[in-house]
Amino acid sequence: MTIDAIAQSLRAAGHTVHLVEANPDLPHWFLRHSVDLVFNIAEGNDGEHRESQVPAVLEALNIPFTGSNSVTLALALDKTKTKQILAAEDIPTPAWQLFAIAQAPLNPSLGFPLIVKPNREGSSIGIWRESVVGDEASLRRQIAIVADRYQQEVLVEEFIEGIELTVGVIDNEVLPPIEIDFSTCRQGGEFFYSWRMKEFQGNQALGLAPQLFCPARIEGRVMARVKEVALRAHRALGCRDFSRTDIRLRADGVPFVLEVNPLPGLSPLDSNFPIATQAAGFSHDKLIQRIVELAMARYRSGADVCRSSERSITCSQEPSASTEFADSYSSLRISG
Repeated sequence: MTIDAIAQSLRAAGHTVHLVEANPDLPHWFLRHSVDLVFNIAEGNDGEHRESQVPAVLEALNIPFTGSNSVTLALALDKTKTKQILAAEDIPTPAWQLFAIAQAPLNPSLGFPLIVKPNREGSSIGIWRESVVGDEASLRRQIAIVADRYQQEVLVEEFIEGIELTVGVIDNEVLPPIEIDFSTCRQGGEFFYSWRMKEFQGNQALGLAPQLFCPARIEGRVMARVKEVALRAHRALGCRDFSRTDIRLRADGVPFVLEVNPLPGLSPLDSNFPIATQAAGFSHDKLIQRIVELAMARYRSGADVCRSSERSITCSQEPSASTEFADSYSSLRISG
């Protein structure tokens, strides 16, 4: 549905759209077809830095694409590397420890409650109700489960009690922050963005229907600080065109950056980023076209090289069962 909505928005702007599957044939497809722009929404298929795979191919082939480059996407998928960059830039982020082995001693400076996460997963994969722990026995059990299931390092960070916010940036404009109020979800035990919360958000029967407020219900000075931190995080990771930053706002007004997502969801039905752009006055069609305009302006300015003279765009996505041209649910090709 997201892919169809993006393609429809692009066609409404006068582009011709072809879907290109993000599979092993992707580089060969682009060698056989000339395009002006790839609208990248690919999350990749496998590997530590899977979200950077399609951009890396496009960079190697000198093909323009929307959004952040391969380096930013690789860094952002690694939670610890993201936090190291944030800390180096003096951007608040919860104190953390990376467990390369489950038996490593806990840093005594970390205070409970703690939250346990796989280090290189997105969409809250590997985060459940049990991920927030209040003692070392629960911590050790959760670390062992995550390490065994995902076969990667485990990130443990202090759980910040406070207001959950997500803040979008498009170009250098900070969008109205979204507040996610989980007070209606405590019966189901999900009071933060777990995998179930993201997967079934809005399901009242499961107790997974948080209230969203955009703009967030926070006072002006705190709002300004939240926006500043989101923009600084966007720039620190080198995000291009657009991003969405997840933040926990502590009771004292300090906004802690949890993650930076340079490839936020663009579903007009249930993604947070379009909710924020709508609050800022962008229709979904206008949002998609704005992303295209930002990318094309970069290439036309000489910041990147445009390979093709044919007016054409390609969109990236995740693999799908059927495609008319050559689906890339990591690459959606839009020509216009």
